[in-house]
Amino acid sequence: MVYVLLLLLVLLAIYLPQVWVQQVLARHNRSPEPNFPGTGAELARHLLKRFGLDDVSVESTELGDHYDPQARCVRLTSDKFDGRTLTAITVAAHECGHALQHAGQERLFMLRTHLARYAVLATRLGSFLLFAAPFLALLSRAPSPGVATALGAFLVMGFGVVVQLLTLPVELDASFRKALPVLEAGYLDARQVPAARAILRAAAWTYVAASLASLLNFWRWLAVLRR
Repeated sequence: MVYVLLLLLVLLAIYLPQVWVQQVLARHNRSPEPNFPGTGAELARHLLKRFGLDDVSVESTELGDHYDPQARCVRLTSDKFDGRTLTAITVAAHECGHALQHAGQERLFMLRTHLARYAVLATRLGSFLLFAAPFLALLSRAPSPGVATALGAFLVMGFGVVVQLLTLPVELDASFRKALPVLEAGYLDARQVPAARAILRAAAWTYVAASLASLLNFWRWLAVLRR
């Protein structure tokens, strides 16, 4: 019973923030703000030029708002790219915050970026090793190789947990140490600042939820390997 309640609490902690985040973003993404002279894309280009990042481009995408460090590109979904809403402006500033982290070679950002490049490979390798472990143990006629392989695969599958845990402080820095101070310095009216802070806080919760989901998956694999 305790196990079920704990699992339920974790699932609520993962999925409820996602619903709340979508509501917050949608609430401030409905109508243009009269004091915004440009769109999210135009603000992003302006901020990148202001901070001397002329080599960073701005593109529209349907794959979610993000900064691509390999392509050196800020990518915004069409509603942010063409929008003049508070959500569009705030999200654009946040993604430019990642470009500033990259330009400054900030330690956590660079570490997260390097690890993320190998996350897919690590997951595939981990899955293969977990699948192969029983056969390796059978061929060797001893349990130790199989246990060692399963343990190695388990550690590889923990790769995603490390990436997620590193992502959270990187996102918080881009929001509250990069984007928000810039927006407060003349791009937003005083009445808009609390809402922009709420948008950034809501966005951060998506990464909290993702970290919890990764930890839950990690814990699930641990339970499987203990059997």
